[in-house]
Amino acid sequence: MSNSPIHVPAHHIALQHLDRVAIKDNYGSHTYLDVLLKAVRLANLINDTVGPGKSQERIGFLCPNDSTYVISQWACWAAGHIAVPLSPVHPPSLLDYYIKDCNAALLIASQKHSELVSALKKTVGSEVQSLILEESWQQETNEKCMSSQLDSILSGTKSVNFYRDSDAMMLYTSGTTGKPKGVLLSHRNINAQVRMLIEVWQWTKKDVIVHALPLHHTHGVINALLCPLYVGASCIMLPKFDSKTIWDHFLNTNVSREEKPTLFMGVPTMYSKLLAHYDTAFGDNPRTREYVKASISNNIRVMISGSAALPEPVFHKWKAATGLEIVERYGMTEIGSVLSIPLDGERRAGYVGVPSPGVSIRLVEFQPSSLGAKANYRVLFETSHEQFSSHMKNDKIISGDLLIKGPNVFKCYWNKPEATAKDFTADGWFRTGDAAQFDNGYFKILGRLSADIIKSGGFKISALEIETHLLGHPEIADCTVFGIPDVTWGQKVAAVLVLANPEKSIDLVALKKWCKERMAPYIVPSEWRIYSELPRNALGKVNKVEFAKVAFSDQPVTSKL
Repeated sequence: MSNSPIHVPAHHIALQHLDRVAIKDNYGSHTYLDVLLKAVRLANLINDTVGPGKSQERIGFLCPNDSTYVISQWACWAAGHIAVPLSPVHPPSLLDYYIKDCNAALLIASQKHSELVSALKKTVGSEVQSLILEESWQQETNEKCMSSQLDSILSGTKSVNFYRDSDAMMLYTSGTTGKPKGVLLSHRNINAQVRMLIEVWQWTKKDVIVHALPLHHTHGVINALLCPLYVGASCIMLPKFDSKTIWDHFLNTNVSREEKPTLFMGVPTMYSKLLAHYDTAFGDNPRTREYVKASISNNIRVMISGSAALPEPVFHKWKAATGLEIVERYGMTEIGSVLSIPLDGERRAGYVGVPSPGVSIRLVEFQPSSLGAKANYRVLFETSHEQFSSHMKNDKIISGDLLIKGPNVFKCYWNKPEATAKDFTADGWFRTGDAAQFDNGYFKILGRLSADIIKSGGFKISALEIETHLLGHPEIADCTVFGIPDVTWGQKVAAVLVLANPEKSIDLVALKKWCKERMAPYIVPSEWRIYSELPRNALGKVNKVEFAKVAFSDQPVTSKL
């Protein structure tokens, strides 16, 4: 794979692994050959439907988390089009927005979602055509291929050179700070993102990953799916996240060693739910706990968390339960995963590690008098993967706005030139919108500048830091922190708590005293609310801007404080 051109897509790379199992799902085991042949067949159907000779049309697809997702993705690329993965859990109004925004020429869907497609076509317009994949597309097959036939498998599809300058995929932002934007990624972008993670996480064809992440975000698509498919590894695709099912796969004693999972990737909410199941299923039996720890630590080489900050208590509880320290990383739809704790380095809770290969990073301070993407800024710290070893012993703590540059950075926001220009500096660096800190050789994310950085009384306060402290309280199961407007201070620190025992109240005076023993006095929340649960999306994120309006509106709020 290392000798392949930097723009070669996954379905071309699959030719190197035809006899290996690519996907395991509820319908069986699917080899790379099986997936590839079906993808080529679907690519021909796409061309017949969209029109021969056309390329770079946007193709939306609604598929469950099984082999048909990969078949549809590869078919879009084999036909020379742009894949736009959609989620069937999204409401029709949001799917309608995506389809219209990207001007999709075709919708592909499994039989399971055919009624949803029919409903969508009534609102998006008759010009959007559709292809429904019957159940036979999901079934396991035993197709064989002679070596003499390899060259003919992709005949009639786009050549390797086509992908040198073409676009590959459009993923929509989560919309936590505004209306979702279509992030356009070229084949070069995807290859850069995948290849750097293969190196960082040391992927090999012997790996097996349990995949339970949503497949319309970069975490599930790039990190957990394309990485294994690029190296000939196997991906166990689960229809949805289920704690018991995940644990069953972790502890499965009825499969060969070659079939045992070696990796897992999740969001913090998943790890919290897995720990809750662990306490329920294994908590009262010391021998069972030791078996679980031995089984996990002997078979799974790395577990990774991303998409939201991993609470430190979860990091420590997971280590106690499994013997493994979770690797935390940082990324965005626009740039992929650009920071990660190195596998052979210190696993430091609350930190996201070092730059990925090919990535350059700046911490900067923008001039307060000049707003917008073209604002002048002062560089506080700059490094890259290649330069990082010389900075590892830097004992200074440096905080600033996080900028990224590299071949992994997306091409543009679809049909939004002003939004694209706003998020890049005049000298071509992408503005992540996050504040970060370099501390003793590792980076730490302080939070979104728009939602997680609270400006109160002249201080810049990290909401994520406060959340980490609060989650260490034995009576708090979940929380979110943000700033709310205040005439005197500019913003006040406000917290919404989910209690570990919903039947009990919490003593506010005692809680504030506990906070002051662990936090600077100016970051202790002054406003509090209790909720039964937080409105988190599929990746575990809270839309803080919108939630703050609800939780701290002028309407009376029931509180046990």
